[in-house]
Amino acid sequence: MNSPTSPVRVSLPLFPLPLVLFPDGALPLRIFEVRYLDMIARHQREGLPFGVVCLDGAGSEVARPAIGPAGGGFVRERFAPIGTLARIDALERPQAGLLHVRCTGMQRFRVCRSEQQRYGLWVGELELLADDALVAPPDDLAFARDALVALLRQVEESLALSARRGEPVEAELPLHPPYRWDDCGWLANRWCEILPLELQQKQRLMAIDSPLLRLELVGDALRELRLAPPPGGERREG
Repeated sequence: MNSPTSPVRVSLPLFPLPLVLFPDGALPLRIFEVRYLDMIARHQREGLPFGVVCLDGAGSEVARPAIGPAGGGFVRERFAPIGTLARIDALERPQAGLLHVRCTGMQRFRVCRSEQQRYGLWVGELELLADDALVAPPDDLAFARDALVALLRQVEESLALSARRGEPVEAELPLHPPYRWDDCGWLANRWCEILPLELQQKQRLMAIDSPLLRLELVGDALRELRLAPPPGGERREG
């Protein structure tokens, strides 16, 4: 039996995707591959999560048959060793062989071992990582919270104005409640989803255990993009 401090390990299917899923992040999926149709439907019925891992390099989430004399296999996908569990919140079947799924990011994990099964589905032995500690943003990072609050209000006002004009409103808010403005990890994760960062940079940020360090690096990115004042001063125009 595991002691209270022993890492928890679980065996779950893995879904390699060209994106980084953060805890509490929204993940819409359009499922049509045979290797995922049964898995997603079964896990939705049983209330089980699955693991999302970011594809490494030029990989594709669509399984392609391997070319060669052996045949019968799939091109080997490479993916990051740190991923996030995904909870299935809603599932629709618009037509045969197609699923529309809405998921939410949960706990991060480390892939200890992985194996690709006959029809291309990956299954991994996953070590669950601790949730972010609740750390309030220090004064020198308050701009990251304030800027995100301002962005949300701006989008809300824009959508409300479009609705009053009778214009079709198809855009969604970039954030979903509950809002945790005094949580470094939550703030950093939401900025990572919004900012135009390279995929590898998002993956590195998601893998950082310290929520304060993650938010500090996000703050650096905001300054580089001129979305925040420079350290120790006000925003300079020019």
